[in-house]
Amino acid sequence: MSLERAVRAKIALKRNPEMDKEAQEWIETILGAKFPAGVAYEDHIKDGIILCKLINKLAPGSVGKINESGGQFKMMENINNFQKAIQAYGVAEIDVFQTVDLWEKKDIANVTNTIFAIGRASYKHPEWKGPYLGPKPADECKRDFTEEQLAAGKTVIGLQAGSNKGATQAGQNIGAGRKILLGK
Repeated sequence: MSLERAVRAKIALKRNPEMDKEAQEWIETILGAKFPAGVAYEDHIKDGIILCKLINKLAPGSVGKINESGGQFKMMENINNFQKAIQAYGVAEIDVFQTVDLWEKKDIANVTNTIFAIGRASYKHPEWKGPYLGPKPADECKRDFTEEQLAAGKTVIGLQAGSNKGATQAGQNIGAGRKILLGK
């Protein structure tokens, strides 16, 4: 039982309340509605309805049917539909949380990281005029080299290629030297 407790504690340490708050405020701004007072951030988004509405605001029609009522399987279907929609929107699969991370509250930090990934992906969509979440991803910095510059680069031997510019270990004594005593 102590291993499970240790794992839960480690996951809980990953969670950053400031990031949760920032993600919540971003969602509230986009949807134009505040989360209910006294309801925890993870409890309000648990059924996936808010998340589906979020992606539908960013990319209209991404989630065709949002289940507003029904059992837990209908709510988990919302989460799965949201996950598919954000991958289509441009969020990398590695940045998408697992359904149990949200539904069973196993790793809310991972859920928040996914929301930040959506915020980063929104920069890549010129039809979205903001607000944005998180830092803007770097654009490609393509460089064009002439054939002469490329040929000159082939003659340079980098330090990682095995050259150490004459450095040796001569004269270095660390600790006591090895003594071989004959006849003892």
